[in-house]
Amino acid sequence: MTMTHRGKAAVLGGGIGGLTAANALIRRGWHVDVFERSSSLPDTETALGLWPEALDALATAGLSGHAEKLGVLQRSGTALTWDGRVIGRLENIRRPAVLLSRPALLTLLAENLPAHVLQFGTAAPAMPDLAAYDVVLGCDGINSAMRDRLFGPAFRPTYTGYTAWRGWVPGSVTTMSETWGPGALFGITPRDGDLTNWFAAVRAPAGSNGDIDTLRARYRDWHPAVHGILDRIDPAAVLHHDLYESPPLPSYVRGNVALLGDAAHAMAPNLGRGACEAMVDGATLAVLLSEHPVPEALRRYDRARKRPTQRLVRASRLVAGVATATRLTGLRNAVVGTAARFA
Repeated sequence: MTMTHRGKAAVLGGGIGGLTAANALIRRGWHVDVFERSSSLPDTETALGLWPEALDALATAGLSGHAEKLGVLQRSGTALTWDGRVIGRLENIRRPAVLLSRPALLTLLAENLPAHVLQFGTAAPAMPDLAAYDVVLGCDGINSAMRDRLFGPAFRPTYTGYTAWRGWVPGSVTTMSETWGPGALFGITPRDGDLTNWFAAVRAPAGSNGDIDTLRARYRDWHPAVHGILDRIDPAAVLHHDLYESPPLPSYVRGNVALLGDAAHAMAPNLGRGACEAMVDGATLAVLLSEHPVPEALRRYDRARKRPTQRLVRASRLVAGVATATRLTGLRNAVVGTAARFA
């Protein structure tokens, strides 16, 4: 007979991973306090692709089927060259991704929590105060103070070599596409709210100019679908930031503290897995904490999540290099096209 374990958890950060963990733990009888420094949930942001593993994590958190109702199912996608030639197509994907904006997903997770669990405008408690909790979840993002506290500054994320823009424009498209060119890529996807989501990434030094004129100039020779987006963007609705990834941590656990999401394994967005893996982290840890004493649950969590997520960090970097290659692109396109036909 399996014993059910319950306790008291502090979740440091009210992002996607933290709120997934909080929902899943509360569903299993835990007392949870979520400490979020921001004063509220974001009301504008771009879309996320929720892959099947992330949808399973939502089911573990008690939210099965909700994202599918709110978002857009994506059953097909196309890879293109910068001048519009098709590299490969994926069609009739058996378990499609769900494209959903970050605010909609966070609202879904937050509204499922009991009152007073999520404490906005509240910094993480000092370590002595955290001693009142059986387990502490460090979900405080790419610039995690908890990661610094556990492992020091040597494990802070490093620049990937890419700077990125993201945004959305009115109207919807029916399929997602990603265009690859020398040193750059451009993606277009549907999303909820009858909007089209877009993203661009360019090889560039850290801190490069991110204004709209720079963005448009970089893609001025690309195919018409890219121009159709760039001609319609509202500069006030464009996000620009450099992309960082985590060096491999020796462990995601120390004492009774576990790191989740970007605090543990920040990755480039090229596989669309960052938010998904944070959700899987939260669901996995909640299940293990309900089935095992805290020390054993944390050991199992580290074994279950460290190796696959660190592989994804490396794989995301590799895919970025392939998509923005400047040499052997004909061979790349042939290989990708063949792989897509047999996917």
